[in-house]
Amino acid sequence: MGSIKSGLFVSVDGVVEAPEEWHMSYIDDQMGAAVGRLMSEADATLLGRVTYEGFAEYWPKADPDDPMTQQMNNARKFVVSSTLTEATWQNTTLISTDVAGHLRKLKQEMNLGVTGSVVLVRWLLEQRLLDELHLLVHPIVVGRGQRLFDDGPTVPLQLLSSATFDTGVVHLVYAPSDDE
Repeated sequence: MGSIKSGLFVSVDGVVEAPEEWHMSYIDDQMGAAVGRLMSEADATLLGRVTYEGFAEYWPKADPDDPMTQQMNNARKFVVSSTLTEATWQNTTLISTDVAGHLRKLKQEMNLGVTGSVVLVRWLLEQRLLDELHLLVHPIVVGRGQRLFDDGPTVPLQLLSSATFDTGVVHLVYAPSDDE
């Protein structure tokens, strides 16, 4: 049986938007290893529409000699959207109907890693489809931008692990809790 795991860069005040503007100075070998482990565990990438559109615009035009470009372009990808009519980035499958059913079936076959896709992550948590939520909490207050959680249902979580990096980033790993 597979799983769905999400990894997000988040500020202390819960901002997840535009991490390229505030998290770069916190990147180090410890963060690289944590992100690398998470990516290596995934058989395919699961994306929401907004993240997919940004990635599909960027990665096919990126330096083809960069190993990350090759990994992103060659990886198997699934995009969840009710508004896209086609997914043209190589190796991408569009999931637009019976999303929960499709994802449950995919979890029987493989491990999925969610990149970005905050709206999708919230929905996965609400539907109890997300197996692990990896938060890389940065010691910075961004003060503006999309937050990880808005008003919504209560979703109990249990802490599986935590680690503090030398930069002050805290890696928290949560799983859905049976507590209601």
